[in-house]
Amino acid sequence: MEKKVGKCLLDNWVEERAVADLADDASQEQIQRDGHRGIFSINLESKMEDITSLKSAYTPPVAPGVRERGIRGELLAKLITQRISEEVHAEFNPVTPTTDFSSTTHRDFTGGGFVPLPPTTTKNHDYKCDQAITFWSENHQHIQRTTAVRTMDSPFKRCAQFSTPITQQLNDQ
Repeated sequence: MEKKVGKCLLDNWVEERAVADLADDASQEQIQRDGHRGIFSINLESKMEDITSLKSAYTPPVAPGVRERGIRGELLAKLITQRISEEVHAEFNPVTPTTDFSSTTHRDFTGGGFVPLPPTTTKNHDYKCDQAITFWSENHQHIQRTTAVRTMDSPFKRCAQFSTPITQQLNDQ
């Protein structure tokens, strides 16, 4: 037991004794990497076999030399298989409907036949002098908490009547 070979065999006296004769002048690193020479075969020049015992014992199955099915039966089986695969494909992958990318405005308000025409003028307007027509100017009589309207052409002009004493207002009328 003088020769101890490798750390993996420490305290395993059966294996240490078995490989003690094989420990030649190789370094410890080489033995760890390559192993002991001559454990599997005494003939060091021999090559390993390429084929396993399972591969050498296996024989592939041999088909019979005659046709097992007729040509018409094979074609019918292919046709049925193709039809079923198309049905299954159509069931699992339905055709996506075409998406309508038109907006609500485009769908609802762009009907055919409408020709936009500017309205006819009833009188000549001067944009520099005329009062603008807005929602508030049209509905000024319904607005609460506003001053009294004196002239219809300018309903929102300043009016001192709101802060004038009642006695003075009665004298003015």
